[in-house]
This record gives sequence, structure tokens and C-alpha cells, in this order.
Amino acid sequence: MSQTRERLPAQVAAGSPGAGGSEGSMSSGRPAGAARPPGRPRSERADKAIVEATVDLLAEEGGVAGVSIEAVAARAGVGKTTIYRRWPNKEALIIDALAALKEPFPAPVGASVREDLIAIAQAFVSNKTDKKRLDCYWSIMGGAERYPELMARFTREVIEPRRDVIRTVLRRGVTAGELRPDLDVETALWLIMGALAQRARAFGAGPVPDDFAARVVDALMTGIAAR
Repeated sequence: MSQTRERLPAQVAAGSPGAGGSEGSMSSGRPAGAARPPGRPRSERADKAIVEATVDLLAEEGGVAGVSIEAVAARAGVGKTTIYRRWPNKEALIIDALAALKEPFPAPVGASVREDLIAIAQAFVSNKTDKKRLDCYWSIMGGAERYPELMARFTREVIEPRRDVIRTVLRRGVTAGELRPDLDVETALWLIMGALAQRARAFGAGPVPDDFAARVVDALMTGIAAR
């Protein structure tokens, strides 16, 4: 499976480790920021149609196996060559489509650990209130054993940068004396993300209480705040 790195323009804020997601332009194998070769300009409308078609198929067909370049092309109303000019293979397209579903975490402003974690938790929760997004996410998670390389790449390129945002907040809190000096950052990370993800899995898409993110963070802070 290709290990070429591809990115979506929609994930501008999400790409840097400090912003929590993928960054850069949708790739056809060219390094991010490199000059585009001469030729016909790419159509943003086609880009969007292709990504949306991929997301729809992932949700409707229940996973990676139900997605093909032929099906995406037919759904998006483009030719297969249009897709291959942008992505080298199906796996690269799926990674970009999944990245498009992930709203960027807000950049930590540094007011306090609690405020930053609540803002991140609210962004996480709001990203899980759309049924199609959830269907895509769980279809990929459910197929992790069948597509280990795809899952590893999805984790590395889409999930880990978001986790890094939380790690940054927690480590800053330790340094500033807001959090316990002996804090296990990874355990705290999994506690907050696990609680938020499990809520989405248990209850699915739909309204979330306005104070849910704050309640999760406050429960966590009870155990990790400096005393």
C-alpha cells in the first residue's frame, strides 16, 4: 500500500501539531508547497465532489471494501483519470476523505488548561453529531484488522496530530504548575478522548448537552490538577 502523504486543503488549521489535524494541499504525490506543474488548473469543484462521493460510499457501503475508484468516479460525475491525477490509489483518496471529516481542534490559547481542554472537547463532540461522519468513522474503525496499513496511516496522519494538541496543553499545564508534576500525560489523554469517543459510540449522532464537554473536563481535572 502506498505510503505517499496526501492532504486536503480543507484541513488547513488541522495540519500542524499545534492545531490538531492534517494540513497541506490535496496531493498527487508532489511535496506540499511545491510548484504545480504546467497544465490545466485543478477544479476545486471536482475535488469536493470526489471527496464527498468517497465519504458517501464509505457511509453507505459500510467500509473500505465498498469503495472503488470506479464507484467514486460515477458518484462524483468525473472520469477515473480525474481521480488518478489527484490521488495515486484508493487508499490515498480514503485518507483524504476521512481527513476532511475531522474538524480542526482549536489552537490552545493558553488561558488555562481547563479552558483549552473544554474548547478541544467541544470541537470533538461537535464533530460527532453528524450521522454520516460517524458512520464513516466507525466503518473504518471496524475494519482496522482487515486494513491495518490504512488504519495505521489514518492514525498517523489524521488522529495523532489531534492528540498532540491535547498533549501540548497537558504538558504546558504541568510546566505552569496547573497540573500535578507527576502527571502521566498519555493516561490523561486517553481518559479525555476515551470518554468523548465512547459517548459518541454509545449514543450516536444527535444533540449533546451544552455542558457535556465541561463536565468531562472537570471530572478529569479533579484527578490531575495540582494540589
